[in-house]
Amino acid sequence: MEPEIITSLQNPRVKQLVKLRDRRPRDQAQQFLVEGYRQIRRALDKGFAPVELYYCPEWYPGDQGNEAQLIAAAAAAGADIIELNKPAFAKVAYRERPDGLLAVLPQWRHALDDLKLSAKPFLLVVEAIEKPGNLGTILRSADAAGVDGLIVCDPVTDLFNPNVVRASTGVLFSVPVIIAESEAVRAWLRAQQIRSVATTPAAEGLHTEADLTGSLAIVMGSEQYGLSDAWLAEADETVRIPMAGQADSLNVAMATIITLFEAVRQRS
Repeated sequence: MEPEIITSLQNPRVKQLVKLRDRRPRDQAQQFLVEGYRQIRRALDKGFAPVELYYCPEWYPGDQGNEAQLIAAAAAAGADIIELNKPAFAKVAYRERPDGLLAVLPQWRHALDDLKLSAKPFLLVVEAIEKPGNLGTILRSADAAGVDGLIVCDPVTDLFNPNVVRASTGVLFSVPVIIAESEAVRAWLRAQQIRSVATTPAAEGLHTEADLTGSLAIVMGSEQYGLSDAWLAEADETVRIPMAGQADSLNVAMATIITLFEAVRQRS
């Protein structure tokens, strides 16, 4: 059967795709947008099947072989395949330079006890991250560091925000992500006997001086306020990244990379 072709900007499917850029319609539909070949490819490779896949050959950057294979894989996974003309795809795309591929995927939720922990658990915990780009970059860092999971506490930004998906380059589908309240996470870490090391500019000890081996959760705070008093009070240890200039802290995504890879260095 030939794919449906949409040319009208008033088509209900087009209108729904535009709505899914916003959090409330996403939560109501329990769906989210994934745009771009690499991101959709990673979703499929990790077993996340799109509900719908929209494509527009006029936006393809070059040879169409990879796109055709991706569309076939999405169809085999059960996705509805819909072609959009160039103006319609431009309306629904959220990237500045679309590559002609956009998927709709179902949201998911996992509990803390769903995490599969290694013999020496290595976790990243973030509290109240505000900016989608930072959360996406933190996901990439967590993937690169090989953590067992990312725990997002008291989120301000939505995990399924299109800019989180874009900034993560699709590793949202490879890093186990749990969304939970801070109090529950602290209790769970204690029950699992996982040490928590919290980062704050006010700490005396440096991140390079702390023991980041063994069962470990690195805890990072929000962009504006850092970690809450409760996290700082209950952490097993607090550390800081040394700063030689006038600024007393780094961007949270950059600070996360530095702290994570000090742990990777020690653990390897």
